[in-house]
Amino acid sequence: MASFGWKRKIGEKVSKATSQQFEAEAADDKDLGDDEDANWVHAAKRRKEILLEDCVRKSKELKDEGANLAENRRYREALVKWDEALQLTPEDATLYEMKSQVLMSLHEMFPAVHAAEMAIQRNPRSWDAWQTLGRAQLGLGEIALAIRSFQVSLHIFPMNPEVWKEDLSWARKLQEQQKATKTESVQALAKGEELAQESIPDYDFESDEIVAVCAAIAEKEKALSAAKTMVIVSASGTVETVTEQDNCPATPDETLFIRAR
Repeated sequence: MASFGWKRKIGEKVSKATSQQFEAEAADDKDLGDDEDANWVHAAKRRKEILLEDCVRKSKELKDEGANLAENRRYREALVKWDEALQLTPEDATLYEMKSQVLMSLHEMFPAVHAAEMAIQRNPRSWDAWQTLGRAQLGLGEIALAIRSFQVSLHIFPMNPEVWKEDLSWARKLQEQQKATKTESVQALAKGEELAQESIPDYDFESDEIVAVCAAIAEKEKALSAAKTMVIVSASGTVETVTEQDNCPATPDETLFIRAR
């Protein structure tokens, strides 16, 4: 009976040369796979860059078309072009600033303020966006806010003469007029209250003159109540007004007259 022997490992039958060749081929396959992955990532990145370049190029074309339309006062069409451009480049602050200018030309001040604020959110260092925001705020009557916006614009670009000489000076002039009008209104209201108080006389209702007048009015009312007036309509249609006193009533024959009060 054969004795049970220890089993050798399977790998012991594989030659050393065969093992080295297998390891080399596996390393080559791994390097090839890494190269393919790198190429795929690079290709995807390049496709994304090309897509972004196309979006920027198309957005610029739409922006220029909208600018030409706005110069020809075709404001609604310009807004459509710029909205299409914003779909491609939503972070373009210039598009929002241009929209705000056109909306002010259309007297749509609330959307104009909103568009200017969107431009500033995307580019807080844009002096022209702050200037446009100030002008839109003036259109809403927000003079204090407009002055602040113009001041920020000048802080970014201090050498801008347009903001100094036109926008900021005009806003401050409006603010002074507003303060003067408010002061005049307060003074007129106070004066009206004083006149109203002075127009009410201070009567002494217990004076002898007032008592005498009240007594005279009472006597007159008493005399009027003593005399009674009635309208008499006869059967033939004749109308007669009869005044009767308390001490001597003048009552006609009821068979001839119909009494009406």
